[in-house]
Amino acid sequence: MAGESLFPALEPLLERVSKPIQYVGGELNSCVKDWQCGGFGPGGDELTTRWALMYPDAYEVGLPNQGVMILYEVLNERSDALAERTYAVWPDMEAAMREAGVPQFTVDGHRPVRDFDVFGLSFSTELGYTNMLTALDLAGIPLHAADRTDDDPIVLAGGHAAFNPEPIADFIDAAVVGDGEEAVLAITQHIRAWKSEGRPGGRTELLLRLARTGGVYVPRFYDVDYLPDGRIKRVAPSPDATGVPWRVSKHTVMDLDEWPYPKQPLVPLAETVHERMSVEIFRGCTRGCRFCQAGMITRPVRERSITGIGEMVEKGLAATGFEEVGLLSLSSADHSEIADITKGLADRYEGSQTGLSLPSTRVDAFNIDLANELTRGGRRSGLTFAPEGGSERIRKVINKMVSEDDLINTVTAAFSAGWRQVKLYFMCGLPTETDEDVLQIADMAKRVIETGRKVSGRKDIRCTVSIGGFVPKPHTPFQWAAQLGAEETDARLAKLREAIRSDRRLGSSIGMRYHDGKPGIVEGLLSRGDRRVGAVIEAVWRDGGRFDGWSEHFSYDRWMDSAATVFADSPVSVDWYTTRERSEHEVLPWDHLDSGLDKDWLWDDWQDALDETEVEDCRWTPCFDCGVCPQMNTEIQIGPTGKKLLPLTVV
Repeated sequence: MAGESLFPALEPLLERVSKPIQYVGGELNSCVKDWQCGGFGPGGDELTTRWALMYPDAYEVGLPNQGVMILYEVLNERSDALAERTYAVWPDMEAAMREAGVPQFTVDGHRPVRDFDVFGLSFSTELGYTNMLTALDLAGIPLHAADRTDDDPIVLAGGHAAFNPEPIADFIDAAVVGDGEEAVLAITQHIRAWKSEGRPGGRTELLLRLARTGGVYVPRFYDVDYLPDGRIKRVAPSPDATGVPWRVSKHTVMDLDEWPYPKQPLVPLAETVHERMSVEIFRGCTRGCRFCQAGMITRPVRERSITGIGEMVEKGLAATGFEEVGLLSLSSADHSEIADITKGLADRYEGSQTGLSLPSTRVDAFNIDLANELTRGGRRSGLTFAPEGGSERIRKVINKMVSEDDLINTVTAAFSAGWRQVKLYFMCGLPTETDEDVLQIADMAKRVIETGRKVSGRKDIRCTVSIGGFVPKPHTPFQWAAQLGAEETDARLAKLREAIRSDRRLGSSIGMRYHDGKPGIVEGLLSRGDRRVGAVIEAVWRDGGRFDGWSEHFSYDRWMDSAATVFADSPVSVDWYTTRERSEHEVLPWDHLDSGLDKDWLWDDWQDALDETEVEDCRWTPCFDCGVCPQMNTEIQIGPTGKKLLPLTVV
């Protein structure tokens, strides 16, 4: 029967695999609803809309994901819908499932994924695409959307990578760009209405209804034409797809206080990458860092109120028992009331075991008072900052308006106040970057160590330099830029490592962590690829590609060999997609997906980057006409509210 638990068949497999606890389910605050919770229509048609939600990575990475957790709770609050979770299974479990004939299952009710109406996948990185194919195959869902029948679920992609879903267009039925809370509820309504009418026209009619809303992208209803040199000539609605818009708009949730999710965060059964209760204190960023896709596609800035944050923290801690609260956003210290938030929470939980944390902090948004509130009553570990670029010049290119003196003044204050460790994040391969720009990272790290020793009078000062390869992303000013090749990236990082090690007096206090350039090239292929890249993804998967975001499973040679085979006798190649600079008027694979950002504005900002011209944050200055607010009918929402967290009860 549809919706029946697979656990009797699954249980014998658990003793044969590593970390079996991740497949058991039953976490605190998880939910298993009745399969027929939505009731039946006048004609006897069942009306429940059923979602299987997947973060396409292992349980330990996927369970803490805020996006999936929020949608899971939003959907399960409805009386006519249910949502369950599924994650990527490790290769040992995949083999055991294939041998025993057990399909992809949810961890909540252990129900077959194929029995659900919607199989929704949230992609924060493109390196999860092969895991999606594994899940589809294990579920018994045809890999290609064109081969699916009315008995198969709608395969729906979301998350940041969905802002260019073209590389997986063959495998998904639809994609949603932007915020998901309102979008999943609207889709649920459409499915319920279609069911109540007796499912007229099958899945094709349902997909047409969703596409005509203008907020759901259905690739099958769009035709792509190419020029002889490989570039895209045009993307247009198919002639038979009447009523389908030329451009699909992103979803933007306004007034975050109306969406205080998750109200009851999931508590993992097994160790995960983040074990804390997290509250998103605002969404969006207008700092204008040109490399940052997240900042560009989540505009405008929408702050959660100080009282809304306080209530979420109070309820979330009571519902979970966590001892750490993460105050999350793209730049948390930029919240207009961050000082009052941190002081209010620190006052409220002083003397308890509850700690506060922020993600990496901008140098120009950090102050010692803020840091002291975050560490009140606790141990002072390290501080993390992200200058991103090694030289003053390259920081102007990327619009990261932080000087080296700003950094030194900040770490001086931190070391004087008792901190001993600093971590600095940088990128390698930024547009116009030279060896000299990267080598200045070594000079900066040495200056940090010297400053720390001088102001603290101690020798145990540490600075860790963490470097990632830059990958140009869609819907950013750098979407036209050439990516630095893997060999060039590795050579540049080798020179930096040597520059750090060459100074025996300071180098021993500087740690260096970096990823080689190869995964970045694959990510670049997938992030700016078009529909022709789908065949490469499938070839890699059929050759055993799994968990490409994990270094121990990633194979650069597998990707390059598969791409060479697929692209043979065609005008495109891996280099064509990655290390080639695009021209102003080239049609980009994602141009028909509207992030709100005006393409001319993005191009002008790209030219400003090449001219090393910086642009202010529009939160505090006149509008720069990026296009988001008028096109999305939105506006920047920031405080201060003037309210205080207290008199909320002090613990």
